[in-house]
Parts: sequence; C-alpha cells; structure tokens
Amino acid sequence: MAAEMIEFAVNGTNARGYLATPESGSGPGVVVLQEWWGLVPQITRVADRLADQGYTALAPDLYHGEMAEHTEMDKAGELMTNLPPDRAAKDMLGAVDALLARETCTSSTVGVIGFCMGGLLTLRLSALGGDKISVAAPFYGAPLGDDSIDWSNLSARVEGHFAANDDFFPPQASEALAAELRGMGKDVNFHFYEGTSHGFTNEENPMGAWNAEATKTAFDRAFALLSTIS
Repeated sequence: MAAEMIEFAVNGTNARGYLATPESGSGPGVVVLQEWWGLVPQITRVADRLADQGYTALAPDLYHGEMAEHTEMDKAGELMTNLPPDRAAKDMLGAVDALLARETCTSSTVGVIGFCMGGLLTLRLSALGGDKISVAAPFYGAPLGDDSIDWSNLSARVEGHFAANDDFFPPQASEALAAELRGMGKDVNFHFYEGTSHGFTNEENPMGAWNAEATKTAFDRAFALLSTIS
C-alpha cells in the first residue's frame, strides 16, 4: 500500500486529498468523506484500510487544511457550519473525476463511503454525481429535511449504517428518508445497529461510542457493497 497527498483540479483551481493505492498498484476507485473533524488520521486510516482491500481510495480535504482534534467538538462544529456547500460539492465532484482519470483506478464508476458529516455528504454527492457513482455507504449521517437536493440523478445502490440511538440523525427520520427514496424507485437500504450511538465505528470517538462488534458488521457489509463497483 502506498499513500500520498495529491492535488486535483476543481473548476479552474486545485483541491487536495489523501490518496491510498493498493500494493497491486491499481484497483476500483472509492471516495472517502470525512467526519466534521476534518481530514484527520482516523479518516486516512479508513483510506489505508480500503487500499489494503485492493481499492484506490481518495479522501478530499474539504476543510482545505483545517481540522479539529477529537476533543475539540466546538471547533469541529464551527468548521462544519462554515463549510461552503458549493465549494464542498465542487471538491467532491472533483475528487470523483480525479479518481476516474487516474491509471491506478480500474473502475468506470466509483464508490463513496463517508461518516457523520461525510455520511450526509455521501448521499448528497451520490445525487450530484449521477451514474459516475455506482455504490454508496453512508455511516450515521444523512441530509434529513433538506429539500434542496434533486434526487432524480441518484443511480447508486445505497446501503447505510446508522446508530439505533442517535440524537444527531434520529433513526426514525433517517428511515423515513430511505423510504422516501425507495418510493422514487431508488435502491436504498439503511441498517440500524442495536445498542450503538453516533460515531460507533470511530475508535477515537470522544463520547465513548466505539463498538467493535457493530463496526465489524458494518464494515463487512460496506466492503461487500464496494466489491460490486463497476
């Protein structure tokens, strides 16, 4: 596995991201979307794990160099609140195009995986990216109550992973979104993990939510989904 920070073109300017490449030198492309902390080591480890599984993974730096420690919840909230939606959308779409253009990416579409804020953005990106994105795995994050999203171009198979106890993204509201999308003919299924709370796959979660058993089940399912990238 090899990893490096790269720059990629976004609407006449450049963005940065963490690129992890498998030992084989190439593999299907996956975009990794950060939590509200930023492009922190816990997220780059997810990209590394994907590369170890044979994927070419790119995690765009949506905060453009800023980040919060896992103990700095107020700063993380401020960074998330101040993230310009248009810039984030352009950076994410740029990351998709950058992956698809790389010789190390063997797929004609990409998968997307994201956590918390990144879970929400996974669904938003999947709607924006249309047929460039074949599978999406949002973790405990969804654009609840966001009527601005045009879901008509969503063609990815979506399999989400949510906590059964989550004040940020309540299960009932999350499942209502999944049902709404299924009603539009979209292939969307959300799993809810009993006994878990928000951030349960993050081993550095400051609220002590990390759950090893649920994490294994969720990642096994996510990797099974990613294996269908075309």
